[in-house]
Amino acid sequence: MVINLHNVSFKYGNMNVIQEITTGFKPGELVSLVGPNGAGKTTLLKLLSGTLKPSSGEIYIYDQLSYDLTPKNRAIWVSMVPQNPKLPDEISISDFVMLGRNPHLGLLQWESKEDFNIARESIFLTEIDYLSKRKLGEISGGEKQRAMLALAITQQSPIMLLDEPTSNLDISHQMKVMKIIKKIHEQKSEFGVTVLAIHDLNIAAQFSDRILLFSKGSIAADGTPKEVLTKNNIKSIYGSEVTIITHPEHGTPVILP
Repeated sequence: MVINLHNVSFKYGNMNVIQEITTGFKPGELVSLVGPNGAGKTTLLKLLSGTLKPSSGEIYIYDQLSYDLTPKNRAIWVSMVPQNPKLPDEISISDFVMLGRNPHLGLLQWESKEDFNIARESIFLTEIDYLSKRKLGEISGGEKQRAMLALAITQQSPIMLLDEPTSNLDISHQMKVMKIIKKIHEQKSEFGVTVLAIHDLNIAAQFSDRILLFSKGSIAADGTPKEVLTKNNIKSIYGSEVTIITHPEHGTPVILP
């Protein structure tokens, strides 16, 4: 396993947000965490990234206890793209994306030509090359989302965690970003894993190998998109009656209100 969780719980004060979750993520998996707002998806990503420490239970990254990892090792192994992050307005896009190479540099070491090439490729891949000289404070929320993704790609960590990576994006860019994520995931699939927290069930169904359906801090269902995204599960967790058809191209479930 790339990531293992054993009886992981997390509380904000007296409120249980994550409740005794035991699961794991295998090399090559692209996993989506879905569920209603407040179900615990973002909190689990923060626990996996080390931003939060479990109230109880243990998380292992490549068989090492997560909170024993040094910041450098964690950054080499794990990249995180949060939703609506607070970013420094005055830094240029190109300099911001280059920050992804910091975990790979030694003390007092300058970026190499290879580092610059990796960052440049990430900028082109996320289609923000036309913004490279502009500052973060001068671009839109959707453009910032792609800049964060470019930084994570530049980091080249085998574990990529993304919280609502298609938020603030129009339909065209949603598909483009998900295809980029899928492509990057496939390049590291022998030893890496990609975990998304995402609200759009149809995007999750189309791009995921596996889906974890969350409800009140627990995993209510775990399996392939067809196994998890059923009428009964959606009614039980979301309280909504839906129609489910099969995507004519991908064979994945499509949820219709």
